[in-house]
Amino acid sequence: MVGGRADVENEHLYRFEFPERPGALLKFLRGINTDWNISLFHYRNYGAEYGRVLIGVQVPESEMISFHRFLKSMAYPYQAEGDNIAYRMFVGPPTSGG
Repeated sequence: MVGGRADVENEHLYRFEFPERPGALLKFLRGINTDWNISLFHYRNYGAEYGRVLIGVQVPESEMISFHRFLKSMAYPYQAEGDNIAYRMFVGPPTSGG
């Protein structure tokens, strides 16, 4: 996966552990609001009981409470990556002065 700076409005980046079982991804996709756009999806299986997934989702700020409710309802471990320095350096929007 390669990155590049992009100006994607209201994009939020999350890292997930999806269980390696039939229907895990489908459960996620069926539950996501159709007004939220998946802007990035990267899946990696290491032969474990779970696959690692990096997802960028465009969610308006006014819907973030609903989005976080959705994430918790999935019961898949996840971590917001917006403050991750690698994300800010390689994928995130440019910072001033840089």
